[in-house]
Amino acid sequence: MVRPLRLSMDGDEFSVTLIKVDREKLYGTVEIEAFDERGDAATLKVLAADGNTLINKGGTALEPLDEDGNSLERDKLKAVDREGAEIKPLVSSFDQTNKLVPAEIDDYLSLIVKSVYLLGPFESSSMTVLIKNLAAGNLYSFPFSYRDGIESDDAFLVGNKKYVFMVVGDAGTFDFVKLNQNVVLDAGEEQEIVDDDIDFDLL
Repeated sequence: MVRPLRLSMDGDEFSVTLIKVDREKLYGTVEIEAFDERGDAATLKVLAADGNTLINKGGTALEPLDEDGNSLERDKLKAVDREGAEIKPLVSSFDQTNKLVPAEIDDYLSLIVKSVYLLGPFESSSMTVLIKNLAAGNLYSFPFSYRDGIESDDAFLVGNKKYVFMVVGDAGTFDFVKLNQNVVLDAGEEQEIVDDDIDFDLL
């Protein structure tokens, strides 16, 4: 069952449902199958550190260890910052009311997108006001955390009179170059140029 997401705008609260916009539904998928010389389907295996042992898929796992190599329970682990101070866990956005705040277009355009969701339904009056504002070119954002954790993503609401999308990702930091501005490489960034023909079919 899809969990509702509670939003708040100008003091009015309303719930929406999220429908993930899946790349497979948009572009389709391609599956590559491999077979051995007998025609049997090949399976993926992991080569162990000894260089000889093959491990079936699902046969490996990550285990947290202390400094002495002893196993630790995950509930004993705590996230800390660089100074060693404990980081307070975040509550899932589905377990709280998320306040929408006006957003800038530059912040949205610099977003490194992770997921896109279609919002619905549109029955509430608050949702109608939101759609009207989005159709006028306004943007809204709020911190989004799909589940409890220590970090949240940036969620932006964009749309028109017919559709409302929630675009989730991380803010990117870009160094923009002005028109006619020369870019100077550091000495450590210089690379040797090899005069070889490039086969663009491989790109």
